[in-house]
Amino acid sequence: MALSAQQIPRWFNSAKLRSLVNAAQLTKCFTRPGRTLLHGFSAQPQISSDNCFLQWGFKTYKTSSLWNSSQSTSSSSQENNSTQSSLLPSMNEQPQKTQKIPSFDSELFLEELDELPPLSPMQPISEEEAIQIIADPPLPPASFTLRDYVDHSETLQKLVLLGVDLSKIEKHTEAANLLLRLDFEKDIKQMLLFLKDVGIEDNQLGAFLTKNHAIFSEDLENLKIRVAYLLSKNFSKADVAQMVRKAPFLLNFSVERLDNRLGFFQKELELSVKKTRDLVVRLPRLLTGSLEPVKENMKVYRLELGFKHNEIQHMITRIPKMLTANKRKLTETFDFVHNVMSIPHHIIVKFPQFSNRKYRI
Repeated sequence: MALSAQQIPRWFNSAKLRSLVNAAQLTKCFTRPGRTLLHGFSAQPQISSDNCFLQWGFKTYKTSSLWNSSQSTSSSSQENNSTQSSLLPSMNEQPQKTQKIPSFDSELFLEELDELPPLSPMQPISEEEAIQIIADPPLPPASFTLRDYVDHSETLQKLVLLGVDLSKIEKHTEAANLLLRLDFEKDIKQMLLFLKDVGIEDNQLGAFLTKNHAIFSEDLENLKIRVAYLLSKNFSKADVAQMVRKAPFLLNFSVERLDNRLGFFQKELELSVKKTRDLVVRLPRLLTGSLEPVKENMKVYRLELGFKHNEIQHMITRIPKMLTANKRKLTETFDFVHNVMSIPHHIIVKFPQFSNRKYRI
C-alpha cells in the first residue's frame, strides 16, 4: 500500500533509528575486549551467536512496534536518535589495535583453526581442480637404468653435474643400488672434499668417480690413513696426487697390501728405495694390478730373451710398462729387432723403447 505524504517522514525516521540501533547492538555484541591471538588481532570472549542475534532481533522488533503504534514517540525517537548518534563515535573510539579487527568471522576462524578436521584425500574435487593438479611420475620399483631415478634423487643429479657417467655405473648392480641409498650431504660431500685435498681437480672428479665408484663404500678414515702411509714413505703430496689420478683404485687397497707391493718390487728387482718409489710413481697400477704378468715377464727377459739382471733393472726403470707388456707382443718385437735387424742386446738396453713400437715387414 502506498504511503501518504504525512507517513513518509515518520517511516524515514523509523528506518533511520532502526539502522542506528542495529549498529549499536552489533557493536555491543561483537566488539568486546578479549585476549590477543596474533599481533594486531584481538579475540572476543566466547558468546553464543544465536543469543546475540535473538536479542538484537527482539530489540529491533520492539523498537519498530513502538514507533508504528504512536506518533507521539516521534519526538522521543529524535532524542534517542541524537543520543545514539552521540554514542556511536565513542564506541568507535577504540585503541589502535582494536581497529585492526577485520570481522567477527576472522576471529572465529583463528580460534577454531585447530579444531577443523584435516582434509580427506578422498574428498571429491571439481574437474577444473583436477586438471590443475600436476603429479610427478611414480618411482619405478625396479629398473635396469639409473635414468629413471635421476629426477627423484638429488644425489644422482649432483653426480651428473660433476661429470659422472651413470650409464657405466649402472652396469654394476651393487654400485647402482649403493648410489640410490646415499645422501649427498652426509655421504658424498665429505668424500669429494677429501679427494680435492688429495689433489683431484674439479674437472677430474667426474672421470675419477666413474672409474672408482666403489670408493663410496670405503670408510673415509681408512682412506686418510692410506694417504698418510704413502706420505710416511717419503712420497710427496704431488706424487700421491699423480698416483691417485693414474690409478683411481689405489686408495681402495689397505695399508698392508700397499706395503707388501712396495716390498715385492724392491726385493724382486733389487732396487733402491728411491728407485722403487720412482717406479711406482710413474706406473702406479703396479700397486693395484695383478702380479702374475710381472712375474711372467721377468722370466721371459731372463730365460727367453737372454738379458742379464742389471740390464733388466736398467730397462724397467726407463720404461716401467715393460713389466706389464703382453708376453706374445714382447717376444715377437724382440725377435724382429734382434734376429731380423741384428741389433745386439747392449744397444737394446740403451734404447728399450723397442717394446713400445710396432714393426712391420
